[in-house]
Amino acid sequence: MTIETPIIQFIDVCKGFDGNPILENLNLSINKGDLIAIIGPSGCGKSTLLRLMLGLFKPDSGHVFIEGEDITTMDQDKLLKVRQKMGMLFQSAALFDSLSVGENVAFSLRENNTYSEAIIQERVREKLALVEMSGREPDPPSELSGGQRKRIGLARAIACDPSIVLYDEPTTGLDPILSTNIENLIVKLNRDYGMTTVVVTHQISTILRASEKIYLLSEHKLLEPETSETISRSKSPAYRRFISGGL
Repeated sequence: MTIETPIIQFIDVCKGFDGNPILENLNLSINKGDLIAIIGPSGCGKSTLLRLMLGLFKPDSGHVFIEGEDITTMDQDKLLKVRQKMGMLFQSAALFDSLSVGENVAFSLRENNTYSEAIIQERVREKLALVEMSGREPDPPSELSGGQRKRIGLARAIACDPSIVLYDEPTTGLDPILSTNIENLIVKLNRDYGMTTVVVTHQISTILRASEKIYLLSEHKLLEPETSETISRSKSPAYRRFISGGL
């Protein structure tokens, strides 16, 4: 029987700042096509996990593997190649206000320097249509609502068809209707396009709608996972406290 190599793997990862531990001997395996939520209160280290996956932080000890490659020992050139396989939707969408919507979506395509202008424009139209923002290429980000900025940020994140998409608090600050729209897009990209998905959030609706496996970061480690069906009746006091507090 063939054993599947995890697309993302943490082995005994430790990370701290200014002498304060954030992650301690943390282990995590994510397989291709998984739809994962990492939850926990603000400041517990969820975003640190994403930055370790991207190679923006290096662990103090332990190893992080992306598609079987140990990124903890890579130089910047090799890291850039790994990052081209990944898309990231930042909490604030992080659009470039000096660029139009179309230029924002095209940014990573132009950075890769391997696409013709015709292909770039085709990709921009395709991704904007996917997030239901067709025809907004000339608009400045200043004219967009919070939900629209998230959609444009998502279009930019998937412009290069990454195999992995990371989401940092994708629905924070959005009303329930806009949150549902973003959650539906997250699930659609995972199910229809096979993008391995890691969602960092503390929003209960996002946890329940946009994940198949849920990990709680508690006391510097990830607890055994739950699902949207089992989390409300988890035997873990930490899961129960989190869910009851959120509701």
